[in-house]
Amino acid sequence: MTEQQTNLEEKNNKSVKTKERQFKGLSLTERKQARREKLIQAGIEAYGRQGFFAVTVKDICNEAKLTERYFYESFKKSDELFQTIFLTLIDQLQQNVMQAIMQASPVPEKMIASGLTALLTTLKNNPGMARIIYIDAMLVQELHNQATIHETMSRFERMIHAFVMLTMPHIKRSEREISLIATGLNGYITQIAIRWVMSGFKQSMDEVLSSCSIVFLSLVNTFEEKGKNI
Repeated sequence: MTEQQTNLEEKNNKSVKTKERQFKGLSLTERKQARREKLIQAGIEAYGRQGFFAVTVKDICNEAKLTERYFYESFKKSDELFQTIFLTLIDQLQQNVMQAIMQASPVPEKMIASGLTALLTTLKNNPGMARIIYIDAMLVQELHNQATIHETMSRFERMIHAFVMLTMPHIKRSEREISLIATGLNGYITQIAIRWVMSGFKQSMDEVLSSCSIVFLSLVNTFEEKGKNI
């Protein structure tokens, strides 16, 4: 190996060591993603405690222990962070509900009880999540015309629609009618959840669960009776 080659290799090694020292073994993309995740977690904590409208970008950065330039590296404004957080939490909530429903399949009554119990338990155990989804998201949607939030909440309608079709595959109703029923059930559960969350979960879980269950059980009983009479 020539002296020139040796010097070049040493220079390359120093360059690599400098990069490793600078990024602590992580690539620039990985570090950026790590900062983004920190901001998301900080947002969940801050919005969950104080509400979206009481929290500033500076508050989020202080929570995440990052400077504001790193915030704008990942998000254009606080609305964008909030929307990302909302989608993340909705995914968690829906996964919990769907898992509970499927584990209780195929008995409709057990599926109803399990799904609603999973929903209410997740909310009560995570008051910050509950506030973000059922209080702040509704206000943000109304004041900022956030179509994404509206569309995401409609996922619950599709989940209810799927539940009806799964438990009552021979139901004599049109797709449009079932869709309207799912919309009504979703609105019913949403309003109960909002009231429960805003009250600080004062009513017992059993009372809220009973109130939520009654319309689903009535639906099952109604369609079962009509099926027998056909």
